[in-house]
Amino acid sequence: MSRVVHPIERESYRILRSRVDLAHLPPLTRAVTERVVHASADLDYVTDLVCDEAALAGGLAALRAGVPVVTDVAMVAAGVTGRDTVCPVAEPAAAELARAAGVTRSAAAVRIALERVGPGAVWVVGCAPTALEELIALDARPALVVGLPVGFVGAAESKAALRASGLPGVSNRGEKGGSAVAAAALNALLYAEEEQ
Repeated sequence: MSRVVHPIERESYRILRSRVDLAHLPPLTRAVTERVVHASADLDYVTDLVCDEAALAGGLAALRAGVPVVTDVAMVAAGVTGRDTVCPVAEPAAAELARAAGVTRSAAAVRIALERVGPGAVWVVGCAPTALEELIALDARPALVVGLPVGFVGAAESKAALRASGLPGVSNRGEKGGSAVAAAALNALLYAEEEQ
C-alpha cells in the first residue's frame, strides 16, 4: 500500500524546491536532505547535512531486507513511519544497567538493544550524544547509523566521531539535530523503499 501524500506536504515540498535546487544531489541524498529540511523548515541542513550515497543505499537495502530499526528515544520512534522499532531506553533494565555500569541510560539502552538485535540493524539517534558514542564504541556492525543528536553537550563531537569512525552514517555538522530530524532522515529511506 503506497503512502498518500497530504496536500500540505506537497505544498511544503513545492516551497522548499522553489528556494533551493537540490537536483544535483544523488537520489537518496536528495531524498534525505529534502525530508530533513521539510521536517525542520531549516535550509541550513542543505549544507550542514553529511550524507554518503553508498551508505544510504546500504541502509535502504537493509530496510528492504527487514532488519530491525533501533532508536535512542521514544520521540524518534514516534516519528518513524510504518516500521516497528526497538527502543529500550525507558525500560527498568536500562536504568539498572546505567547505575551498575556508570553510564547514561541512553548508553545502557544501546547495549541492551544490541543484545536484542545483533549486527546489521539500522540505528537512529536523534536525542542522546551518549547513545551515539556508545554505538560507535561497540562492535554493532550497523547497516546504517542516522546520527543526528541535538544539544550543546557532546552532540557535535559525537557526530564528528561518527564521521571519523568509518561506520555507514548520516550526520550533520554542529549542535542542531533532534528527534524529528532523525526520524525524517529515516523516513526518507522508508518512503524510497515503498516507492521502489
